[in-house]
Amino acid sequence: MHALHIGDVTITSLIERDGPWRRPEDFFLGYDTRIARAHLDTLPPCVFDQATGRMIITYQTFVVRTPRHTVLIDTCTGEDKGYAAPLDFPKQPWRDAFDAAGLTSESITHVFCTHLHFDHTGWNTRLENGRWVPTFPNAKYIFHRAEYAHWERVAREGDKPPGPSPDSAWSYNCRPIVEAGQALLVDDGFELDETFRLISTPGHSPHHCCVEITSKGQTVIVTGDLMHHVFQVREPGWSTVFDSDPAEAARSRRDFLAAVADTPTIILPVHFPDPTTGRVVAGKVGFDFQFLCASSPAP
Repeated sequence: MHALHIGDVTITSLIERDGPWRRPEDFFLGYDTRIARAHLDTLPPCVFDQATGRMIITYQTFVVRTPRHTVLIDTCTGEDKGYAAPLDFPKQPWRDAFDAAGLTSESITHVFCTHLHFDHTGWNTRLENGRWVPTFPNAKYIFHRAEYAHWERVAREGDKPPGPSPDSAWSYNCRPIVEAGQALLVDDGFELDETFRLISTPGHSPHHCCVEITSKGQTVIVTGDLMHHVFQVREPGWSTVFDSDPAEAARSRRDFLAAVADTPTIILPVHFPDPTTGRVVAGKVGFDFQFLCASSPAP
């Protein structure tokens, strides 16, 4: 995505990977081939690869610069995690983008995680002399308190394997942050200041949140995994195989879409490909997502 300017805030992204990723029939619960085929005729070409039958899925981190803060929202999968294919894709693009943006590890003031899955917490930590330590030594990492407690309980009860794997990410992406004293464990509705606020949207994970960013009367919402693809804007009942509570995820999605449809609110879904930025519009039946190609200033 291009730089997005709202008020005194500038938002850019760091891309870890993009391109064809998953087949929708394997990804969505309640997937209907007939309905999907009708959508494919009118989907923006950037979101679906007809040749492979796979959705275009992007892994990205949003960089939010304000007059006071330099914030990362969701930190992709990270380095040295030892994941098996297909999650062993190169991580250097993210690091190269980080450097090209003029960022340093020391310059990051806050890290927001919409939830604590492996692909939203990966760059939280780095491997140093065999130990996982915070990647950003001056940052406060903002985790939802109950979300953190959920994954802590899962790890304690032994439901997930202890070593590096997508199912055990809390132990090496999140716990070291708390142990280092750099975590802010917060509750629903947390506000960092007048610019950043959390919106509760549970279902994909037990306490998934969106991050609302406001400056001079303009609003952007980073939606994390509230929706992974434009399919879910058009079909909000299509929850994913990775949702902890598919019915709750669908309710959160419907409520959110209804609240932002036909408003000036700009939406930044983490997994939507370039140009990423868009707005939700209401149709005769349901909702749709309109990408915004121009980004500076926000229309």
